[in-house]
Amino acid sequence: MKSKKQTVLSSAVILVFVLFVSCAFLLRPFFRPEVAAQESKTTAPTPTPEFDQGAAVAKLREQIKGREQEPAETVFKNIQNFKGVPAGRLLAIMQFGFSRSLGVTCTHCHTPENWAAETKPTKQIARDMQLMAAKINEDLLKNIKGLEGRNAIVNCTTCHRGEVKPALNLPMAAKPEEKKSR
Repeated sequence: MKSKKQTVLSSAVILVFVLFVSCAFLLRPFFRPEVAAQESKTTAPTPTPEFDQGAAVAKLREQIKGREQEPAETVFKNIQNFKGVPAGRLLAIMQFGFSRSLGVTCTHCHTPENWAAETKPTKQIARDMQLMAAKINEDLLKNIKGLEGRNAIVNCTTCHRGEVKPALNLPMAAKPEEKKSR
């Protein structure tokens, strides 16, 4: 017959084992590299091979020549979020602020040659996300104590980092001793 000490010790070992297995099961998404958004190869849409973004932007720049400083809503159709922004600047915002930040081409949100069309839900999502970033920048960041005087902003790149799906996990950080040796 087991002594009381042996029974307690056996129970403790079993309890530790159960806790270990439970923690390993619950924490497994944090240790699986395929979960990390930065490593995901399936989130970015495949650009249509026939679409040449550089040529499309050049064509738009040619079409608005001489009107680059006019408000975007007077030069382009269906402008909702960027009213008052110069038309030439709007093209740069779309090309660098949205396209590069999400790793996509214009075709992710737009139908070429019918830029005003509302055929893709991603167009409204981008509008809503831009309004969210504006609210964070204009209303929320300025109220965080300790950020006074800093130029704290968020934009598409803050979360998306060149991917359609925002980064939800970060890769495992190097141990402090590994960082020193680099």
